[in-house]
Amino acid sequence: MSQTHTHTHTHTVYSLVVCHSQLSCPIRRLDPGFQGCQLLGMTREPGREAHADQSIIILHAKVAQKSYGNEKRFFCPPPCVYISGRGWRVMQDHLKAVNTLCVFTGRREKTQQTDVLHLHYCTEHQSLFISDQDKRKHFRLLLRLFLGNRQEVGSFQSRMIKVISKPSQKRQSMKNADLCISSCSRVALFNRLRSQTVSTRYLSVDRGAFVASARQWTAFTITMGKLEDQRADQGDFVLSEGFICYGCVVQLVCTESGLALPPMVIRKVNKQYAILDVDEPVSQLHKCAFQFRDNPHAYLCLSNDTIIQYQAPSSVRDPSREVLNDGSCWTIIGVETVEFTFNQGMACIQTPVSPFPVITGLEVSRLSVATSHHKSSHFHPSVSAQVSQISALRRP
Repeated sequence: MSQTHTHTHTHTVYSLVVCHSQLSCPIRRLDPGFQGCQLLGMTREPGREAHADQSIIILHAKVAQKSYGNEKRFFCPPPCVYISGRGWRVMQDHLKAVNTLCVFTGRREKTQQTDVLHLHYCTEHQSLFISDQDKRKHFRLLLRLFLGNRQEVGSFQSRMIKVISKPSQKRQSMKNADLCISSCSRVALFNRLRSQTVSTRYLSVDRGAFVASARQWTAFTITMGKLEDQRADQGDFVLSEGFICYGCVVQLVCTESGLALPPMVIRKVNKQYAILDVDEPVSQLHKCAFQFRDNPHAYLCLSNDTIIQYQAPSSVRDPSREVLNDGSCWTIIGVETVEFTFNQGMACIQTPVSPFPVITGLEVSRLSVATSHHKSSHFHPSVSAQVSQISALRRP
């Protein structure tokens, strides 16, 4: 099994091949702002299989940097695949699969088996990159999931990923809105010392605490506060829509646990300085710093695996700048989440569940009779949609 490199229409699809047969794990769900769908099996054992869902979650960055020459710019943060739901245990009981979890990554001509990460059954693919020979501007990740007996569960696609050559240093406009960071969107933060990949640390949440981790990363919802509330108490933080701009008060909330950092002012970083008089939009892969709102000279910082506050020295020569240390300079990037949930029940279906039906849009008409229209893909004739216990009408 290997990572392949195929084409779908005008986009590149990179595939991640995962063999899974250790099927016991706690439910691990992210926030509901994902694109996905639920697919229910036709047979169930009453009282046992009603909640035996099987979920597959793909978590990945919105953009990826292209590599040049011998320099390999690996996807950062690396794509993650989460396996969750009681249904995997039910399937294990029926298949009596061996207790192994195998992850294979690499290109077709060079396959490598990676170590298993026993983190809620999460696998990270850290060796993915885009060569300078690939001219495409967008691509998707393709996950192929197999059981230990080589039975294919199915193939699942990520959201679209934009390819960039390097982070844009120009002020972003509406023409490049896809490179801006929006309020209430999901982001990841990492710190990298002197551009060394081995020194990368991600802002993460572990056991109810914020940590700097070299092995796992967390998606955070970044929210922007209204200007009139920037001086308000922490409990009065009021959300505002729009693009995140430097100088705005923001808050980072873990999408899984709900754990939040205090309100902070996001600052642009230039050559180890926090620039205090910049108000342009924050862009993908920008270097930034987070200044605590209630302690203006304190910045979010890492020290080894610990998250601390760094006290920046005051600058008498230039009051519009503050000197930062290496640990308080972060790189910000938008991330996407796609979740697929299905329930095969006692059927033990041998055929893959893919192509997976996905709802891509919802329209509600305000006529005398309330009507909702769902735009979807891969709804083949054998699939029906239900709202509660009511079957939906199908139109071509």
